[in-house]
Amino acid sequence: MSREREDNITSVNPLSTIFKHLNKRVTIYLKGGERYTGILAKVDNYMNLVLEETVEQKSDKTAKYGRVLIRGSNILLVKLE
Repeated sequence: MSREREDNITSVNPLSTIFKHLNKRVTIYLKGGERYTGILAKVDNYMNLVLEETVEQKSDKTAKYGRVLIRGSNILLVKLE
């Protein structure tokens, strides 16, 4: 990597990025293989998330829920849309 390229790299706090996406649609991938898509309603400092209008996908099964709480310790990946 060139020196110029290294100078343009900035650090981003992942939690503050997630806070900026409140009231927007996100997809959460869990360590157990589940995937939840919904509107991000709340976030805390432990990255526990509350989603509204949530759709759960696991293997070939789909379920719809209203409000879902996801513990931060179970999260593998957060996809911001």
